[in-house]
Amino acid sequence: MPRVFIGVGSNLGEREKNIQRAKDCLGSARGVRFLACSKIRETEPVGGPPQEKYLNAVWQVETELSPKKMLEKLLEIEGQLGRVREEKDGPRTIDLDILFYDQEIIDRPDLVVPHPRAHERLFVLEPMVELDPDFRHPALKKTINQLLKELSDPCGVRRKAYGAKPSPYTVPRTQNS
Repeated sequence: MPRVFIGVGSNLGEREKNIQRAKDCLGSARGVRFLACSKIRETEPVGGPPQEKYLNAVWQVETELSPKKMLEKLLEIEGQLGRVREEKDGPRTIDLDILFYDQEIIDRPDLVVPHPRAHERLFVLEPMVELDPDFRHPALKKTINQLLKELSDPCGVRRKAYGAKPSPYTVPRTQNS
């Protein structure tokens, strides 16, 4: 079965409960089996209007669902949990993104995999390193660990591990950045 990495985020309402409810919904979906979940991290929002901090994580699953069916399932769960798409990069109760679907490269109007900004986002790379540091980005042909080490601008994201010690992969920021 294909292995899929899913980016998870929430910054509205009871963020941790939103993430757990989404995990429960996906875990009960036919043809989906959880393999691993990263620690949850609290992060500053990237882009969009002023908004509250996010809780972010990455999940690793196996699935019998095609990429299109997996996207449909994730959108269905977002809807069940009250996600409303009012403005680009706006606040959300839950955000579920396919980061990687095995080694597939998909470029369609409704689905782009790997996620086009996964390699630029600290809140994606740090949790991915927890799950599989040697996973190779299918388009960039580099491991997640290499991409994390090469990340020169972590999108201004300052974060702390939520309910856990900070990651050893913390990228220090200078006062001027």
